Amino acid sequence: MEAFIIVIAGILVTIGVYMLLSKQLLRIILGTALLTHAAHLTLMAVGGLKKGAPPLLDEAATKYTDPIPQALILTSIVISFALTAFVLVLGYRAYVRIRFEDMQQLKGYEDE
Repeated sequence: MEAFIIVIAGILVTIGVYMLLSKQLLRIILGTALLTHAAHLTLMAVGGLKKGAPPLLDEAATKYTDPIPQALILTSIVISFALTAFVLVLGYRAYVRIRFEDMQQLKGYEDE
């Protein structure tokens, strides 16, 4: 199962980097979101996937799942969602205000 998740994370990284190399702002934002999802999947796979093991440890438990990677992934998901929402709104406002479709238009002039 971990190998399948790592392959999916690799595919997400590939698509995310491809979208980051685009010149359109929306594709850049979505590429960044895909990269964060790939990082979440990688952290989940590195933390280990165990079926039937509770995340909490008591005296009777023989196996348990480490809760630290789960907490880190949950925190990272919340932060990346907030950041993606902020950047999407920022991109929309920039599009409404400036009416650009290409990132080359934001470069400025040669004499600046």
